[in-house]
Amino acid sequence: MLPSGWTQKESKSHPGRMFYINSYTGETTWTMPTQPAVPVDESQVQVFHILRKHRGSRRPSSWRQEVISKPIEEARAEIQSYVDQLRAAEAQGGFQALFEVFQRIAYQESDCGSHERGGDLGLFGRGQMQKAFEEESFRLNPGEMSGIVETDSGVHVLLRVR
Repeated sequence: MLPSGWTQKESKSHPGRMFYINSYTGETTWTMPTQPAVPVDESQVQVFHILRKHRGSRRPSSWRQEVISKPIEEARAEIQSYVDQLRAAEAQGGFQALFEVFQRIAYQESDCGSHERGGDLGLFGRGQMQKAFEEESFRLNPGEMSGIVETDSGVHVLLRVR
């Protein structure tokens, strides 16, 4: 029996495989939950992101490239191509497909150290991120993806999961 606050759905990308959705947070898991879902602390969000730095970034280097010399326009175009791929994945397979593709792109392409966690920045509250990033993170509902977000760090796309 499924604990309260969770729903079960069949994966479109893996027919016959079920995943579970926390009705409070939008969090998904392949593992059947054993505890009821609980409402979240609204003062914190959990966001995954993909970052593309450019030569005008606060620190124009990353694990991928020691010196980043590309112009901001190129970083914007790269993030826009990811947004397009992600929207297509979501249209085809819903949130689960969006989430899987987002994590894969973040792991392979993001200039942030969070790439190792598929772009997961964990829980954070107000005042912990750059203003544009924070505003977009709190504006999104769980399960929603942003368009392009620019900060001093570079160009991002965000996916709020909680």
